[in-house]
Parts: sequence; C-alpha cells; structure tokens
Amino acid sequence: MRVEDLILVSVDDHVVEPPNMFDNHVPDKWRDQAPKSVKKPEGHDVWVFEGNEIPNIGLNAVAGRPPEDYDMNVTSYDQIRRGTYDIHERVRDMNVNGVLGSMCFPSFPQFCGQLFSRAADKELGYVMLQAYNDWHIDEWCGSYPGRFIPLALPPIWDPELMAKEVKRVADKGCRTITFSEDPSKLGWPSLHSEHWDPFYKACVDNDMTIALHIGSSSSILQLDDAPVDVMITLTPMNLFQTAANLIWSPALKRFPDIQFALSEGGIGWLPYFLERIDYVYERHRFWTMQDFGSDLPSQRARKNFTFCFIDDKAGIQNRHMIGIDNITWECDYPHSDSTWPTAPEAVMKHFELVPDITDEEINKITYQNAMRAFHYDPFSVIPKEQCTVEALRAQATDVTTSGIE
Repeated sequence: MRVEDLILVSVDDHVVEPPNMFDNHVPDKWRDQAPKSVKKPEGHDVWVFEGNEIPNIGLNAVAGRPPEDYDMNVTSYDQIRRGTYDIHERVRDMNVNGVLGSMCFPSFPQFCGQLFSRAADKELGYVMLQAYNDWHIDEWCGSYPGRFIPLALPPIWDPELMAKEVKRVADKGCRTITFSEDPSKLGWPSLHSEHWDPFYKACVDNDMTIALHIGSSSSILQLDDAPVDVMITLTPMNLFQTAANLIWSPALKRFPDIQFALSEGGIGWLPYFLERIDYVYERHRFWTMQDFGSDLPSQRARKNFTFCFIDDKAGIQNRHMIGIDNITWECDYPHSDSTWPTAPEAVMKHFELVPDITDEEINKITYQNAMRAFHYDPFSVIPKEQCTVEALRAQATDVTTSGIE
C-alpha cells in the first residue's frame, strides 16, 4: 500500500478549549458562574472556575514547534497553534496531516472531568459538565460532520447521574465517554466496586465505549526526586495496571458486553500482559476463584478492550499476539508525542518493517477498527475516495506546518 492511499482515524487527540466555548451552552441562571478564560497581567491565559485558576500548559500544545523548544511553561492562546483551539483551523491541520477522523480528549477540565467533580456546588458542576459536553458534541464535532468522534465527560461523583448523562449524550449521537483509569486515586471506589454498575449498565444499554486515558487518575508512577523523563517513560504502565484491574474485576462478568478503550497506552507491552494473565489464570484460578468459563482471560481482553499506539514498532511486529482487530492508531495532536504533520509517513514506517503485513491488516489498524469500536461512520457523510491521505492533503496546500500560524 502507498502512504498516499492510507485512511487515518486518530482515536486520541486533544483540544485546547477556546475561550468562548461556554457562551452558547450555559443557562442564563448559571452564566455568571461558568468557567472563564482570563488573561493574567504577565500575559498568560488561564481558566478560572469557583475562584481556582487552571493554566494552559505549553507541553500540551506544541504542534508546529521543534522539540528543542518544548517546555512546561504556562502559555497564552497567541503562543500556540490556532488548530489547537479553533475548529476550522483544526480541520485544516488534520488535512495537511492526511488525517480523516479524530477523537479529542479535553484539556482544562482534565481527562474525565475531574475539575467539575471538585466543584463545591455539585449542581453547578453538573450544569457546566453538561455544557461542556454540548459544546464538544454540537460545536466542536458538529461543525464538520464525519471528521470527529464525539467524546463526553461523566459526572463521576454520582453513578446515577453518570447513567443519565450516558443516555443524554447517546441521544445526541455520542457513543464514547471518558472514565478514570483508577477512580480510587480520585477518592472514589475502585474499579472492583459495584458502585459503578449504574454507569456500566447505561454504557452497555447505549452502545457506549468507555475511554480510559493515561493520566485520568491524576496520578503518575514516579519517585518524588525522579526527572520528568521517568514520568514520560512510565505513563503507559498506568494502563497496564488498569487492564489488570479490569480483567480480574467483577465488571466484565456482570457486563460481558462492556467495551473499554485504553487510550494513549501503547501496545508493545500487550503480548506479555496477555500471556501473563493466562498464566496466572491457569495456575491460580483454583484458589483465587476466578472463572471465565470456556474463555481464557486473554480472549476476554480481546473481546472487551481496544488498544492504540502512536509509535510502537514492537507492537506492530507482534500484532497477531495482541489481536489484529483490537489495534487502533492515534496522532496525539497537539501534544509533545504527536507525529503531526508527518503522521502518514511515521505510521507507514511501522508497516514497512513487517514484510508480511497485508493491506487488509493495515486498513484495520488505521481506520476500520476505530470505526467499529467507536461507532464512527465517516463514509456516510464523505465519499471514501475523498478520505485518503492524498485527497485530504490536496485540500491543504496553503497550510503551513511550522510555527503557530
């Protein structure tokens, strides 16, 4: 397959929320209490909610900058690429990168809406979370049908409210919702608790996939005195722990059709993980009382989990040990791990290292698995021949890829 013929759907990108995002979605009663984007005297743009400031972190929006300029400094909107927060420029940046579809995780509310869960007034938090979801579904994704996979935030402090929000956003056409990789780290019951059953049931009933992003527990595997390189290296291991907790939790037994996506966790560790859970089951199930019936744990993992990668040559070489139907691709725009604007070339290098990979396998990895796992059908809106890398880049010949333009 030629790189120009690839069809790319990224299941993990990010949005830096624009300052006017709440304008059209907050009831008049609550308008004065909505999060507001404020420019500080030193020039930084921050969000303010219930008196607390949430800064824009530079490392979250480095698209267009060379790696030697990456840093964690607080930024303003005029210091980052417009495609990070402007939906029209985002689509142009997707086009120049040859990417058809994108699922965008939040920034200032945090990955599973932790900001709103910390609201002193939980009713206010719920109103603002719903306003966020409406903006994301109706404005961000709705502005360009066929180009985005809607992703909702849950009111994680109340499983019954979570169930109601699942139904509400499902009725709006959203079929993916975020959740925490380890809610116990946020002060809620663990993944082993029946506490989450109303949420899980609603997700199954509404064909909703649950996306667990690295960092959605607001915790990291890092010693206090370790350099930041340790954190960056270890972040995928958060999802190793999550996958282990889920596979042995009662949730998969009570809800056998539930679907989880392990977002930005990579795939190179999965062959060992899948081998290990089978080994544990075969040797220890008699006294741990685990029972998967006629299945092995690895088979249940392949049934219930979707995985994704940015740069993971080991994972692609071991794709059949993972499960070719479980692998999806991500770009991670505009974060520091992103392969923008040369994502097609970057992912093709993985395939070129594996001489026996077929076009059918490539298509599954680059778009077909994502379409199935996240209930995404771009071809109902956009003719398939207009969805290739070549066709999309032809629409973006005037897009510059360096700097913040």
